[in-house]
Amino acid sequence: MTKGHTNLPVRQFGNTDMQITPVGFGSWALGGGGWVYAWGPQDDSESITAIHHAMDLGINWIDTAAGYGLGHSEEVVGKSIAGMTNPPYIFTKCGLPWNEKGEIYDSLKRNSLRRECENSLKRLNVGAIDLYQIHWPRPDEDIEEGWAALAELQQEGKVRWIGASNFSVSQMKRAIEIAPISSLQPPYSLIKPDVEKEILPFCLDHNIGVIVYSPMYSGLLTGKMTAERITKMPDDDWRQNDPEFKPPRLEGNLKIVETLTEIGKQRGVQPGVVAIAWTLRNPAVTAAIVGMRSPSQVDGIFPANEFRLSEAEIKELDQLIADKL
Repeated sequence: MTKGHTNLPVRQFGNTDMQITPVGFGSWALGGGGWVYAWGPQDDSESITAIHHAMDLGINWIDTAAGYGLGHSEEVVGKSIAGMTNPPYIFTKCGLPWNEKGEIYDSLKRNSLRRECENSLKRLNVGAIDLYQIHWPRPDEDIEEGWAALAELQQEGKVRWIGASNFSVSQMKRAIEIAPISSLQPPYSLIKPDVEKEILPFCLDHNIGVIVYSPMYSGLLTGKMTAERITKMPDDDWRQNDPEFKPPRLEGNLKIVETLTEIGKQRGVQPGVVAIAWTLRNPAVTAAIVGMRSPSQVDGIFPANEFRLSEAEIKELDQLIADKL
């Protein structure tokens, strides 16, 4: 089953009935400014235009979360798909509610997740959520209660499929005893390849679809990030506090970007497309979530839906990781 209007290649998404494009629209930044993991202020009208442009080109799924901008990202997504005759798949996440002061906290309690689901359905203005994911496995001792709550929501038809985000193998094993996992959303990039060791092989063995996030490591691998630009980021841009954006790690990361840029020039694509293609070459990875905030950003990364690396290029990039480690 596919949704949206797409002429792009699609991939079977784990044990679901969904076939999704290799690149999905990531809407973390669309949450705007003024919250703990913000990317600075955003223009909602430009965000909606970007979503429409991506859908017009054939991207057929959007990933968001209640926690992004304290519900604001979901509201923007909801406005963008309103009235569409053939809307894209909508994936969202739960487990990070917030209090009256706008402070996010962890909760996997059944009643809290049920309340979150109802609120997400309203903000998105959909009858059912295509994929509902636990955002973080915290608190760890409540994973079973949280996963059982998602299985209930699936049985009730409020969500079609249920997935995990940021789970370890041992945490996935605990969840599987209660109900099947349809998908995992882990971080995966040339800068953070750790999931290759255990997590991706486990997903492949258990037919769990994988949609990776931060394949360009939150903009660091786009070729547009410089040490000077990082110093000029808004004060509420969470990347200011990430060690990968600071010396001494920044220098090694920018060397990776040099190679991505060289490969991209030879093949006629942006460095970010090469970075995304590196994640998609892994047989366990179904698709990549890519953050897009404007039509021009959509155009820049769109070729990643069909661009594939040669064996020689993969070896060159793998060697860079080995040298860095």
